[in-house]
Amino acid sequence: MDVTTPGNIGFASSGELEIELYDSTNRGPVRGAQVSIYRASDGEKIASYVSDGAGQIPDIRVETPPLEYSLESQAMGMPYGQYNIVVEAAGYETLELTNAEVLPQELSLQPVPLIPTGSMTGKTEEIVVPGNTLYVPQTPKIPETEVKPVTETGEIVLSRVVIPEYIIVHDGTPSDAKAKNYYVTYPDYIKNVASSEIYATWPDAAIRANVLAIMSFTLNRVYTEWYRGKGYDFTITSSTAYDQKWSYGRTIFESISQVVDEMYTNYLARPNVKQPILTQYCDGKNVRCPKWLSQWGSKDLADQGLRTIEILRYYYGSNIYISTAEEISGIPTSWAGELSVGSEGKKVSQLQEHLNVIAGDYPAIPRVAVDGIYGPLTAEAVRTFQSIFGLPATGVVDYRTWYKISQIYVGVTGIAEL
Repeated sequence: MDVTTPGNIGFASSGELEIELYDSTNRGPVRGAQVSIYRASDGEKIASYVSDGAGQIPDIRVETPPLEYSLESQAMGMPYGQYNIVVEAAGYETLELTNAEVLPQELSLQPVPLIPTGSMTGKTEEIVVPGNTLYVPQTPKIPETEVKPVTETGEIVLSRVVIPEYIIVHDGTPSDAKAKNYYVTYPDYIKNVASSEIYATWPDAAIRANVLAIMSFTLNRVYTEWYRGKGYDFTITSSTAYDQKWSYGRTIFESISQVVDEMYTNYLARPNVKQPILTQYCDGKNVRCPKWLSQWGSKDLADQGLRTIEILRYYYGSNIYISTAEEISGIPTSWAGELSVGSEGKKVSQLQEHLNVIAGDYPAIPRVAVDGIYGPLTAEAVRTFQSIFGLPATGVVDYRTWYKISQIYVGVTGIAEL
């Protein structure tokens, strides 16, 4: 329900902001929360809402800097608008989130994790979204070999590449014992890193090239058990000197999210090498890296019409190729093809069962009979699910929808093995 209607429509440059509130302990939606949105630059309140049954508020259009700021490496201005969000909800600590990012002509997805009352003894929870690494320079990456010999610390222990259900992120340098560890689903981790390190306004080929580099780097850490082999209890760090930029509670961009959903079983490989390649990269502006992918350079190559694989081979060599993992950990069964009205069988029954379970936390999704027949009611349940989770509301279960349903099902049932 809209409490205060925003009046800031018709900007020369603008984007959209979507906010999702969820319980930080069980990922369930938080309904009926009071959500206030303020412009970070001057503190002016621009809108107030009450979260709906899915823990969301309607998309709000807000002012942003000009588009060219995110498309030109020499642009001096901040390329995104920043907004502060204050959330008050019964049973939860008050939350203040600072600097949610909105890019021009893009949909920004702002996850807001709320902590149940009592967990912080009445203190206000504070989350600050750090600036994108292209705008706020980071500590340069310490070079490593792209393939880890089995004789090195971090010995390879896996027999095949598996997409993990969760990544354990150490929010600091490896030696920082005070830094907190976060359990993050693998797709959400990749979306967070990509949204931290590139701009969603870039050409699709550049976004895909960078996402593949991020995924391959991550899966090399998983496959080699790099940090566990050194005695640590995490998968990867948030330090750019050692790994990739990740930030708790950061804004995610829909166009990046969509690319990750489509590609998250992929990684980069070389002939006769089992492990995913440790695909190192740099921004190409503040830091130069002749033998690694340049983020700004990848954008320039995409502008010239190069395809994703051509961009990757330009930087990593002609024998790099895109491979697919054999297994996704924690996902009950893999996608077996598109499901739509008229489909029948075990996959439809499984879909119906999963949707009914998810409906327990998201009551807007209508429950359906588990009969293995994909009829109009099942299509309507799928459309509602897609609408809630930011997917095209087609009523057809494609690759992206199947894995999103599987991911949410695993989350609400707690069947994933951490």
